[in-house]
Amino acid sequence: MEIDVFDQKLQKTISFAKVSYERDVEMIHTWMNEEHVHPFWQLNIPINSFRNHLQKALKDTHQTLYLGFINEVPMSYWEAYWVKEDIIEGSYENKPYDQGIHLLIGHKDYLGRGYSLHLLRAMVSMQLKEKRTERIIAEPDIRNKKMIHIFEKCGFTPQKPIDLPDKTGLLMICERKQFERKWGNA
Repeated sequence: MEIDVFDQKLQKTISFAKVSYERDVEMIHTWMNEEHVHPFWQLNIPINSFRNHLQKALKDTHQTLYLGFINEVPMSYWEAYWVKEDIIEGSYENKPYDQGIHLLIGHKDYLGRGYSLHLLRAMVSMQLKEKRTERIIAEPDIRNKKMIHIFEKCGFTPQKPIDLPDKTGLLMICERKQFERKWGNA
């Protein structure tokens, strides 16, 4: 596991592990086909096409793919990426070590149970272990009001709508200083 943290409020362990193609491809594909996921990720494609997509994503050196776990049960998918070299790079005045994040709660049993904020906070903390990173960005689909609300609760501030190839996103930025004031040092 990349990170393994006991969350006092949840009374559960949150952990992240890098995606393993062999172990995870079918599970992530199943999640991409869930009703609460596919409108935003648009990866409800045949398994062979998804296999190719995931292999390509795993080879992309500007991002790292993770599974998120609650008490060792895989239940979420994460993409942590460097803004430099990403499609989002030209959308705002970025800094050299800005990082970004994409996420989904895949397992339906974990929806609406208050886990998203705790998971997001743990992932942002992990990204901020890189001391040169001063900002984490996100660009959730502008229609995804639930996730926008979670990002705001975590410390992200909405900036502006941005047009991306697959969606209109809401650019959101979380400054290290604001995050540490709210949650303590990363």
